[in-house]
Amino acid sequence: MKVTDHIKKAKDKTLFSFEIVPPQKGQNIQELYNNIDPLMEFKPPFIDVTTSREEHVYIPKENGLLEQKITRMRPGTVGICASLKYKYDVDAIPHVLCGGFTKEETEYVLVDCHYLGLDNVMALRGDARKDEQYFKASNGGNTYASDLVGQISDLNKGKYLHEIIETPYKADFCIGVAGYPEKHLESPSLESDLKRLKEKVDAGADYVVTQMFFDNSKYFNFVKKAKEIGINVPIIPGIKPLAVKRHLQILPQIFRLDLPQDLVNAVENCNTNKEVRQVGIEWAIQQSKELIKAGVPVVHYYSMGKSSNIKAIASEVF
Repeated sequence: MKVTDHIKKAKDKTLFSFEIVPPQKGQNIQELYNNIDPLMEFKPPFIDVTTSREEHVYIPKENGLLEQKITRMRPGTVGICASLKYKYDVDAIPHVLCGGFTKEETEYVLVDCHYLGLDNVMALRGDARKDEQYFKASNGGNTYASDLVGQISDLNKGKYLHEIIETPYKADFCIGVAGYPEKHLESPSLESDLKRLKEKVDAGADYVVTQMFFDNSKYFNFVKKAKEIGINVPIIPGIKPLAVKRHLQILPQIFRLDLPQDLVNAVENCNTNKEVRQVGIEWAIQQSKELIKAGVPVVHYYSMGKSSNIKAIASEVF
């Protein structure tokens, strides 16, 4: 079922969902199941599965030179989605990236998703590679998320890249995109970033999931401004509970977001990461309660493969 249909079916009741990362290459999927199992009691209608960008590694050769190879540390997003769909009877949503994929490779991924009965995809530009300062599109790939949304929308109309192959079959994906309550780190302003978001919606996006935020007023302001410029699709808030003290430095640095001073003070007063984890849980509980009271369609949690803190939060609010 499409995310938008889940929201309509809920009839204004706030839904619970979460995002996972695939296991690293070579690991067993059972550990992933072990972290998902405790969250299924909250009846998530859908689960997001991230996609990793390619990385460059350098392999020593016998002549002493280094050979550059491309690898992915967390492959298998589509396969994991299929596994989750049929193991848990839940809609699993693969993240599809611009970065690291040609348009042809993207089409193959989308066709596989369609074969497997995956009704939703999350269309993202993706981050720059670790060895690049700025994002660069792959040769023959989509440059912006709006371009990727357009390609998926074309597939929904039965329009494939190479029209030499004529087929009466078409996809029917519900398309999700990312939104940034505190603006994307590369955007000059929130207003400019909202224009980019509207481009994605105009290209065919059906719903938005926000980047993490720790101040709900940032989300409410973002939704208000989005509606003012004609973005009328559901905007789902994304929540990540703080778990370790170094998140105070890492999260603002990576995501260019602000942490409320009350939260910073509470974390700085902690002596152990166990205490920080509890602070993160309590802060996310209060965030979630306020968001639910405001009538958000879904509260979406970034689990990063660990479920104990997400379960503690969900037990209090769902």
